[in-house]
Amino acid sequence: MEDERRFAEEVGTVLSGMGLPAAFGKLMGWLLICDPPQQTSAQLVQALGLAKGSVSTGMRALEQLGMVQRVPASGRGHAYEMLPDALVRTVDARRLYLVIHAVMQKGIDVLGGDESAPRAQRLRVTRDFYAFVAERIPQLIDEFAQQEGLSQPRKDA
Repeated sequence: MEDERRFAEEVGTVLSGMGLPAAFGKLMGWLLICDPPQQTSAQLVQALGLAKGSVSTGMRALEQLGMVQRVPASGRGHAYEMLPDALVRTVDARRLYLVIHAVMQKGIDVLGGDESAPRAQRLRVTRDFYAFVAERIPQLIDEFAQQEGLSQPRKDA
C-alpha cells in the first residue's frame, strides 16, 4: 500500500509541476492503480491523507473533465471510478499547441513581423514546431484509440 501511495504522490508532484493542484494529481494517480477500482470519498481521504474538501474539489474536477464517473457504492453513497480511456479522451493537446503557436506569432509581431530577422528566428521555429505538432496530434490520438479499441471521441475532435 505504501508503494501505491508513493506512486500517487509522484503523479501529484509531476502534475503540480505542470500547474495543476497536487491533490488533483494524487487522486488521479491513486485512481489509476487502486484496488478496488471504485473508491468512495472516505477511502480516498484515508488512502491519500487528503482533506475531505481536497478530495471533493479534486473529484469534482476529474468528473467534469470526463476522467472519472460516479458508480453506486454499498449503502446510500457513491464511489468514483477512473475510466480506462480517461487520459486519451480528455487530451486537448491541439488546443494547447495552437495557443503556444499564437503566442509565438505575437512575439514575431512584437519584433516587427519580419520572420527572417535574427531575433525572430527562435520564435518562428518554435511557432512552426507547435503548428506542426498541432496538425498531427489528433491523428496520433485517433490511431492510438483505434489500436486500443477505444470508441470515445476526443475532446479536441
